[in-house]
Amino acid sequence: MSHQHKRSRQAVDGLLEDIKVVLLDIEGTTTPISFVKDVLFPYIRENIEDYLKEHWDEEECQADVNELRKQAEADSEADMEGVVTIEENKNTDDAEEVKAVRDSVVKNVLWQMDADRKITALKQLQGHMWTTAYKSGDIKGEVYDDVVPAIKHIIADDRQVYIYSSGSVQAQKLLFGYSTQGDLLEIFSGHFDTKIGLKVEKASYLNICEEIGCKPEEVLFLTDVTREARPASLAGMKTCIVVRPGNEKLTEEEESEFNTIHSFSELISTDAQNKKKK
Repeated sequence: MSHQHKRSRQAVDGLLEDIKVVLLDIEGTTTPISFVKDVLFPYIRENIEDYLKEHWDEEECQADVNELRKQAEADSEADMEGVVTIEENKNTDDAEEVKAVRDSVVKNVLWQMDADRKITALKQLQGHMWTTAYKSGDIKGEVYDDVVPAIKHIIADDRQVYIYSSGSVQAQKLLFGYSTQGDLLEIFSGHFDTKIGLKVEKASYLNICEEIGCKPEEVLFLTDVTREARPASLAGMKTCIVVRPGNEKLTEEEESEFNTIHSFSELISTDAQNKKKK
């Protein structure tokens, strides 16, 4: 065992000590990164045309299209390269015109996804499509097997567990509400997204502490990337990097800077050992 691994192991042993809240990232922490890349986004690409055709006359769908149209107009005015505009559907009784408008929406959505844009209009439509997919059973949120037992252990000691992800609160609740392990929403005390602040900013973590009413040093934040762990540490939180298959590889410097675990089960085992010692 290397000196570095010994240092990390000793630090991990005390991670839950004096902690009242555990704050969890999703992608690469509770859920494989591949779930988003290989399941959620491909679902949009493969089903956008059929979804629009089926839901076109619904108020929610038209509201999504209007937001995409406004964004496309703004992109066009900004001379954005490759922008796909969406025409007004003036004659709703003209089947060919309706199809032409739908086709332009499909092209616009695919163009934005190709550009990896995170704009609200796109997220809104994607969220509604994923809602339909989760509720129909076409998609189930993937959660690592070690996550739920660990969370149940954590909350059994009167600690609370919150989620903080760049994905919307709605998307978070769908993933955990319709997961491969059933409805998991009751094990979480709350959810945060980027409305509380960006995950790379120290202020966001202070805002979360203020919101849930605890001190930063009473919070343990688990994430898969150091660019999120670092500002959380600067805010005063305990932090730990979760190393999973497919996650961004840590540098030697990052490994020496942060605690690491490969499974949530490590939190349970070390916490149980510490209780026996006491």
